[in-house]
Amino acid sequence: MLKSVPQPLLRLIAPLALALAPLAMFWAPLAMALELSDYEFIDLSHPYNEDTLYWPTSTKKFHKESLAHGDTDGGYFYSANNLSTPEHGGTHLDAPIHFSANGMTTDQLPLEQLIAPGVVIDVSAQAAKDRNYRLTKEDVLTFEKTHGKIAPGTAVLLRTGWSQYWPDAKAYLGDDTPGDASNLSFPSFGEAAIRLLVQQRQIAIFGLDTASTDYGRSTDFIVHRIASGGDVPGLENLNALEKLPPTGFILIALPMKIEGGSGGPARVVALVPSS
Repeated sequence: MLKSVPQPLLRLIAPLALALAPLAMFWAPLAMALELSDYEFIDLSHPYNEDTLYWPTSTKKFHKESLAHGDTDGGYFYSANNLSTPEHGGTHLDAPIHFSANGMTTDQLPLEQLIAPGVVIDVSAQAAKDRNYRLTKEDVLTFEKTHGKIAPGTAVLLRTGWSQYWPDAKAYLGDDTPGDASNLSFPSFGEAAIRLLVQQRQIAIFGLDTASTDYGRSTDFIVHRIASGGDVPGLENLNALEKLPPTGFILIALPMKIEGGSGGPARVVALVPSS
């Protein structure tokens, strides 16, 4: 077929084709390896609706206003809505700029951090006994003794079992007083654990099934600050983590691409190899 290409154009594309050949050889096996029919898709997101939970001091909630819904004069059906929501509420992503002046904004996050191999560390038993439980460095090291060292670029999820309480604000947050975040109580990551994960393991992204990557009683938000300082985004209010294996899945966490955003609503899914 190259003989039919005009010679000037052939001289331009031939070197390019030769240069791209090694890449084609690299990507082809990967494309063949990721046969989607071999995976189960697990939705890790809560839907957005009037029951969506937000931080108690948020003055805005999710609002959907119908613009049209029904048959038109043209004889076809048409539906459209206006939507309004704070960046931080429901299943959402915290961009590093949320707690770091020089951190990446939502639209600047590379896809390599949002689509990554994942692991789940399960502390639901500890959290059931102590609703202020925080993941420890020892918890991480114990996980690694069984499942291997967490590799750079991994998505680390923490299962506390808290999604069972959604959307009951008092059970989920520990307190449902509007405008007051001083009496919250729920488990999350701990300082030593996140330092290990961000600074030594160099993870891509992290998240959990509670309202914050800092535990409910936190006043200094040290986990947010450490992660944001390392340009590592966080995921909050995840769902259905009990459906995931400890390792071996792919996490896809795609937030609304808000230019300059400090976060945004996200549809988070996991690709789990079919048994």
